[in-house]
Order: sequence, then structure tokens, then C-alpha cells
Amino acid sequence: MCETASYASKPEASLGRVQDTGPSPTRSPYQRDRDRIIHSTAFRRLQHKTQVFFRHDGNHFRNRLTHTLEVSQMARSMARALRLDEDLAEAVALSHDLGHTPFGHAGERALHRVMAAYGGFDHNIQAMRVVTRLENRYAEHDGLNLTWETLEGILKHNGPLVYPDGRPYGRYIEEGLPSGLFDIPAAADLRLDSHASLEAQTAAIADDIAYNAHDIDDALRAGLITLTDLRDVPLASPIVAEVLARYPDIAPKRQAHEVQRRLITRSIEDVITTTAANIADAGVITAEDVRQAGRTLVQFSPDIAAAEKGLKSFLFTRVYRHESVMVWVRHSEALVSRLFEHYMTSRDLPGRWAAMAQAAASDAALARIVADFIAGMTDPYAMDEYARLFDARPEFG
Repeated sequence: MCETASYASKPEASLGRVQDTGPSPTRSPYQRDRDRIIHSTAFRRLQHKTQVFFRHDGNHFRNRLTHTLEVSQMARSMARALRLDEDLAEAVALSHDLGHTPFGHAGERALHRVMAAYGGFDHNIQAMRVVTRLENRYAEHDGLNLTWETLEGILKHNGPLVYPDGRPYGRYIEEGLPSGLFDIPAAADLRLDSHASLEAQTAAIADDIAYNAHDIDDALRAGLITLTDLRDVPLASPIVAEVLARYPDIAPKRQAHEVQRRLITRSIEDVITTTAANIADAGVITAEDVRQAGRTLVQFSPDIAAAEKGLKSFLFTRVYRHESVMVWVRHSEALVSRLFEHYMTSRDLPGRWAAMAQAAASDAALARIVADFIAGMTDPYAMDEYARLFDARPEFG
């Protein structure tokens, strides 16, 4: 790996961990973070959590784990091109979805609704709870004891949470700040009003690129759309035209893969070029300069950003809200809601969760325990729990 740029995060300058572990003779602090994340229970569970298409629809659709691995690969590639710390970018990418519930965003919406009276549910905050509290494998501490920079990246990869005066920032202006935000153990103040590192910003935009490309691929595989449907869709249309013109007679699945790979390549190259120009324009010299830049530096160019929004709008209408997807969404939301209501009434949780539920001193404390338990479920485990509690398999259409 080439020497990193001056504005990259420097492992030797890390603000460290809550629990000091001493130096490693073979790995940097960010490499150790990456390895701890990969070996965590929460990471393994991602293989059985829905991305968009439920696991019952087939074995070749993305799940949370395969999505995460694709995001990680893209983040690392862009970090290398920009001379950032690849290991930190990879660690943030690998951990960015650890707080997601079973059944994808449907499960998250259901949990947010039933938790409304207790502070709501936010998957970024939940990821922080996972890596700082809920993982319970280590002899000397709860959580994964990650570095400050990785925690900052998990929490702020999409930007600051507040303005310097403490007012909510971005989407939190309407939603309000999530519950638990000010109760996150870290080696130093996570500085909610500053931008995160370039490595974290790279992981965030890799998430967008991965979503766009693999959701098109999965939607084509599911038969919800065809390549012809993409002829007039922003960002995708010129690529589809190129592929169909050059390869008119190959199998549709090969055409689809060619569209996907070109979409990824074009998006990544645009981000690298635009970000390099942004870095030069902002005059940032150090990682601290990046945090104080006052804007996100890792971006698409204006034209690609506008086209990307158009593509997302198409996917929302034609894929995410397609009835064949929505029937699973409605059933999974009902399942999560009913599980929550049962646990709140009965405190009938299995294993170590039972003792915590019985000891909860308030409804709010109990609700957070129940939310932690449900959020950690995989799709099949949630369905098994439903069957155990209600003596019936959940109906999914």
C-alpha cells in the first residue's frame, strides 16, 4: 500500500480505545478494529438479515452481509485511490449495518413505531450499542472496544448530527435527535457537530453506490424490471444503451452484469475525481482540517449526483414499493410489532435476556432491552420466535 496522504487518518495518532489494549506487533489499531468486527456475532448475523428481497425469494439475492462486503470492497478501492487509510475505511464499511433489524428497513420502521414512546429506534445508534455494549464475548469488557475513529465513522459517516450550537442537523431537524445519542462510551468526545474522516465519508458513498448497482441487479433477477425499463432512467440509461449496442446478442443476465459493473466503475471513478478536486479546493492538510471543513468532501459530481437521485427515485417506485416486495414488508412489520408487544407484556425473553427484562426498573428500560433483543434477531430466528410464542408459523403471502 502506498504512503497515505497528509489528510488521511493516521493510526499512530488515534485517540485510542476506552480499554487500553497496548500496541500490536503486527496490526495497526484500525486493522484490529476491522478484525474485531469481522469476528463479531453481529457481523455473522448479517448473512440472515434481509437487504431488499427476502431470503424466501431465492438464494442469489443480496442479504445484509453480501451488501456489507460489497460496500467494504468499494470503500477500500476508493480509499486506496485517494491515499486514505484503507483499513479504517474498511472497518467503518464493515460495521455500518450492524444495527439493522431483521427484515430490512421494514423491521426498522416497525421497531421505530413501537418504540416511539421510548425514544424511537435508529439503526446507527443501534450499531453503536452493538459495538460498545451488546457484544459480550471479551473477558475484560463489553462491546468490541473499537478505536475512537471507527466509532466516529459509524456514528457520523452520513455527516454531523448537530450544528455547533447544538441544534439538530440534516434529517434530525425533523426527526429529532435519536435516543441514546449522549450515552455512547468512547475514548474521547465524538464531536457530534463535526464531519467525520474522509475514510468514513468514503464508506458512506460506497453504501450508495452498492445499493444502486445491486438493487438493479436483484430487481432484474426478480423480474420486476427489464433492461429496457432502464433506457430512460438517469445514470443507468447511457450505460444500458452502450451495453445493448455492443453486446446485442449475449444472454440477458450477461448484459445485466455488464450494466452493473459499468455503473459501479463509472460511479467510483466520478467520486475519486470529484473528491480529489474537493480536497484541493478546501485546502485541507490534516484529518482535523477535514473535520472542520464544514462540508462533505467525498461526493459525486453535480451531474452524477442529480442522476443518482433520479435512479433512486426509479428504484423506490418500481422496486422497493412493488407489490411483490410490499406483501413481505407488511407481514414482517406486523411480525416485529407483535413480538415487541408480547415481550413488553410478558417479559418472556429467552436466555440472558430474561434476567435483564425481569430486572428492568421501568417500561422505558424494558422497551430498550426488548428493542436490543429484536434488533439482533435474524429473519429465521424472528420467525422461529413467532412460532414459539404464538404456536403458528407467520404467514408471508
